[in-house]
Amino acid sequence: MSHNKTRRAARTAFAHVHEAAALAERHADRGAQAEVFSFGDPVEVLDRRELLDYVECMRMGQWYEPPLPWDGLARSFRAAAHHSSAVYVKRNILVSTFIPHPLLSRATFERLVLDWQVFGNAYLERRDNVLRQPMRLEAPLAKYVRRGIDLSTYFFVQNWQQPYTFAAGSVFHLQEPDINQEVYGLPEYLSALNATWLNESATLFRRRYYKNGSHAGFILYMTDAAQKQEDVDTLREAMKRAKGPGNFRNLFMYAPNGKKDGIQLLPVSEVAAKDEFWNIKNVTRDDQLAAHRVPPQLMGIIPNNNGGFGDVEKAALVFARNEVKPLQDRLLAVNDWMGEEVVRFAPYVLGPAGQADVP
Repeated sequence: MSHNKTRRAARTAFAHVHEAAALAERHADRGAQAEVFSFGDPVEVLDRRELLDYVECMRMGQWYEPPLPWDGLARSFRAAAHHSSAVYVKRNILVSTFIPHPLLSRATFERLVLDWQVFGNAYLERRDNVLRQPMRLEAPLAKYVRRGIDLSTYFFVQNWQQPYTFAAGSVFHLQEPDINQEVYGLPEYLSALNATWLNESATLFRRRYYKNGSHAGFILYMTDAAQKQEDVDTLREAMKRAKGPGNFRNLFMYAPNGKKDGIQLLPVSEVAAKDEFWNIKNVTRDDQLAAHRVPPQLMGIIPNNNGGFGDVEKAALVFARNEVKPLQDRLLAVNDWMGEEVVRFAPYVLGPAGQADVP
């Protein structure tokens, strides 16, 4: 019996010794290995490439879902300054030339135009009195309007409310035609969405770059043989806890008999990060302007060359004739639906004396 106890005790002691040796070996190997970690990896807050993966309108009970998620287009609207500014230029010119009507106010027309330019769809609801005569026209939010499976019924759908069914024949639908389906329209700027998101990503990276101390990261290089493994582990944990923008302040490291270059801080790709930011911003800006076809001088963009962008009045007149006038003509379809002239536009003029106009 005593021999069995002795053997068990020997095996237990041998196991403890073996475990301690393995732990010491792992500890020694860890001291000789390099470890890589980051200080708050950049995360895409608004990555919306999945928008362009939709190809058809799905049937959801009584209505069709749009070919693209309108919520994504709404969030992308303010993702880049050049994207939203181009839309606002068109809206402002259309609203400035619009002549209000007792049935259609300027504020309602403004919402109609903004929805049309952002979502490629806009709606007007005719509110009738008890005699079934029109009292006024209202513009429901295009983001929440859905078209019925019969293509003549419309619903107002919000997640937290019951769907509202508009009265039959009371909704006018203005849309940008699409080549893949006829249920909903799609905006013209879809080809520039990738440029818009890239522009936003560059801006977000630049913000993180600035808040991180104007560097894209660094390597902490330690070669001092006088350092203990416990000191290295302590420094590693302190730097891991310093993740996040603005959290890295100062660290104290005591190294007796250490060399001057025993601890070095090496920045990573600092110059390249600065140069690529300006290149991305300029290229994506040009793509967005090309998609919207808005002259840069009408959006307050400062030219990089000495010659500038040319005569701003001529650019405004050409833009009004080639881009704004077709939009006005398409908005006149409201008159055909109403049976009376509700939408009217004044001539587009420049200057207080009206010395230039667009018929």
